[in-house]
Amino acid sequence: MKGFFAGLICLLTLLQPKPVNAQTDSACRFRISVLTCSPGDDLYSLFGHNALRIIDTIKRTDIIYNWGTFDFYDPDFYPKFVRGKLLYSLEPQILPGFLQEYKEEGRSVMEQVLDLSCEEKMEIKKAVDINMIGDNRFYKYDFLLDNCTTRIRDILQKNIKGINEPVPLVPVGTTFRDMIHAYLDQGSQPWSKLGIDILLGSKIDRPVTNTEAMFLPDFLMKGIDSAKVNGNSTVITKQLILDAKPRVEMQGIYKPLMIIGIICLVLFLISFLKTPAIITVIKFTDTLLVLVTGFIGLLILFMWFFTDHWSCDNNYNIAWALPTNFIAAFATWKRPQWIRKYFKVAVVLMGLLLITWFWIPQEMNIAIAPFCLYMFYRYIELSRSKKI
Repeated sequence: MKGFFAGLICLLTLLQPKPVNAQTDSACRFRISVLTCSPGDDLYSLFGHNALRIIDTIKRTDIIYNWGTFDFYDPDFYPKFVRGKLLYSLEPQILPGFLQEYKEEGRSVMEQVLDLSCEEKMEIKKAVDINMIGDNRFYKYDFLLDNCTTRIRDILQKNIKGINEPVPLVPVGTTFRDMIHAYLDQGSQPWSKLGIDILLGSKIDRPVTNTEAMFLPDFLMKGIDSAKVNGNSTVITKQLILDAKPRVEMQGIYKPLMIIGIICLVLFLISFLKTPAIITVIKFTDTLLVLVTGFIGLLILFMWFFTDHWSCDNNYNIAWALPTNFIAAFATWKRPQWIRKYFKVAVVLMGLLLITWFWIPQEMNIAIAPFCLYMFYRYIELSRSKKI
């Protein structure tokens, strides 16, 4: 009898339901996916966008977490933007409103549903919730290192256990500038490309790592596609949840290299005509160009030393955009003795820049080359000319 009862107790014990980890069971109700929005036509939207989607199947909520919002009506918006102190924030949105904005702009949205353990889902949801608390929602935006895409990238990498580094996303030696150029070229933004190349310094000309390449939405999507956990893909499904018409790319014919080259060539040719009218025109353009290069040089110095834009540091464009030109411009018209000595120094600096153009540790925009050649010629003439 004792053996019978002992066996019965053992059987009943085995038939008892196993204890459930409430936290694990609760976490499994989440469905987490990454949304990737295609590039838009305007410069601010040219590089695309990312957001994180979390569906709670028990509470029946579907929330889009968007790290790309800012307060345009902040009275100090422009000073903060210029100085690199503009705060972006994490804002929750509902899917219909989120998609409507991109539908109006003709931009598609791709969704990657992630294959995660219950624990990983809980950790990601916890990280997002912490980001939503008070001032945690705000962060100082940096286009290359800390943006709406890198925020999602970092959360996923920190909370998905055993995630492997994805296959190479870009060719070896690809730089931040190379990646930016690809989008500017695709979006037919040659003048924006020129401006960006003038203001951003040599720090963005170093090769990017695989993780750094995922600062752009398309490359985060590629990184997620190729990522593995224990040999398995991190993506369950990938689907286009908004199929918008592709952008119509307008290929403008008025490219900076052509425009600047023609202007410089015309000025060079007419400078050999010694009529009073032409002499006056050349003197005026000399003063104007020296003044403009000086202003650009001062702007480069300001962005380099007085803002939080690290990508503006170590800018070799200052070799042709001499900040001292801003002062020299006011003496260019009368050309006193000291200004001729100044321009002799400018000749040497410009000559060194032209000789080392392809060897300096910063990619210079080719559209600047004809301008530098023309200014080299004008600096020689200004260093020789006496007061007229």
